[in-house]
Amino acid sequence: MLTVKALAKQSRTTPDAVRYYTRIGLLQPRRNPHNGYRLYREREINYLFFVHKAKRLGYTLNEIAHILHDAERGNSSCPRVREILERRIKENRAELHKRELFLQRLEAALAQWKSMPDGVPDSQSVCHLIESTPH
Repeated sequence: MLTVKALAKQSRTTPDAVRYYTRIGLLQPRRNPHNGYRLYREREINYLFFVHKAKRLGYTLNEIAHILHDAERGNSSCPRVREILERRIKENRAELHKRELFLQRLEAALAQWKSMPDGVPDSQSVCHLIESTPH
């Protein structure tokens, strides 16, 4: 059994991260009956390595909790893992498309503005560059 600090050290994370993951239910320590300290099983080192890898792939802590729960029940989490990643890829492609369109708007505005003279604000205008862009 491992203390918070020992688990953090062996899993290359911080004690605060171990405590946080415990608070949200990713880790489930036992209590030492003599001093009340949290004690973690050796397998939770692997859980923390798994959490780090899953986070690097974009899984949320909530999704990771469901995956770990599947594993603890002896159920394959592979279908869930694939479905989440497929959805995340679609979401990211859509976001990239939106960002590409936004970048094109920025580039078009800048190209238009390069040929325009500087203006001075008046009662009708704040900045004629921005005001000249289409809606």
